[in-house]
Amino acid sequence: MKTVIRFIKKETVFIIAAILAVISSFWVRPSMKYIEYIDYRTLMILWSLMIVVQGYREAGVFEKLVGSLVKKMSDTRTMALLLMCGCFFSSMFITNDVALLTFIPFAIILLKETKMEEIMIPIVVFLTIAANLGSMITPIGNPQNLYLYTKSGMSIAHFEKIMFPYGAISFIMLVITICLFIKKRAITSIVNNDVTIDKKEILINTVLFIVSLMCVVRIIDYRISFAIVLIVVIVTNRAIIKKADYGLLLTFVAFFIFVGNMKNLEIVRNMLNNITSKREIMVSVILSQAISNVPAAILLSNFTDNITKLIIGTNLGGLGTIIASMASLISYKFVSNEKSVKKAKYLLNFTAFNVLFLIVLLLSLSFTLS
Repeated sequence: MKTVIRFIKKETVFIIAAILAVISSFWVRPSMKYIEYIDYRTLMILWSLMIVVQGYREAGVFEKLVGSLVKKMSDTRTMALLLMCGCFFSSMFITNDVALLTFIPFAIILLKETKMEEIMIPIVVFLTIAANLGSMITPIGNPQNLYLYTKSGMSIAHFEKIMFPYGAISFIMLVITICLFIKKRAITSIVNNDVTIDKKEILINTVLFIVSLMCVVRIIDYRISFAIVLIVVIVTNRAIIKKADYGLLLTFVAFFIFVGNMKNLEIVRNMLNNITSKREIMVSVILSQAISNVPAAILLSNFTDNITKLIIGTNLGGLGTIIASMASLISYKFVSNEKSVKKAKYLLNFTAFNVLFLIVLLLSLSFTLS
């Protein structure tokens, strides 16, 4: 029973997606069409990137980068700004989930070592916002971007034209917010973070990362890219294959089935078409608050041709509630294990700052879309 409870807590979104897929199958009976629902390109690219990022983690790359940041820290505000920058910019390439898995545990250790636990809540909140907002700038920064970018067929230049203004505004807001809410206090002690990196692993994963990026920009077919990554990993480090986030991949599959079935129900199709038409941004922001932005992107992409506004809406929709972006739960899991952190206070601070950022970015729409 404890194992089941742990699984439910860890894979809540997958379970919800699976239940929705099963329920929808009562109206649209299982058939070979289910296979056609699945976007295999998105799944294969996502799997490849997961493997590459995990390879970098095991090679000690992220820990080394974080360690180099530590040496530049002289006070709490500098600490917060450097951690935020690391989280913000790294999330563009290693995804918001991995950025948080890398920086949040380290930030908690760092705050304990420097006796600064009282600023743990704002630091973790700002890092979470930084990961969610930094990741929206690139097609590979988060799962919904990769899915929508793949579905739209747009160029990277076009994607950057859409999302860079929001990223720039977000970064400026983060800097201002940290300067306002993190008081400048000298750091008297620092954690030792000497990490040995595996140069051979770094080289292998860099080559695989380049192959994956070539697939993203459509230079290499996704099946060839997937095969290259799989074969190289089997030969060099097959144990890493089991470390991909298969819960997320299965969540995608379940939502593809659910959305495919909903698309075949005329009453649902008409309702969502009417609701979504010309309201893509607000509908995706609102829906993300309830089911998170990844499933919102998958669902709504079948009921609008305006993928540009859907990209904006699902990225901004990652702000708000704790489940608006599932990556935010990673941070919550870490801080909830700390005795010095009150969960209610964390959730209050998290929601307040997220809503603040969301309001400002929504107000900026009239300028950025003009």
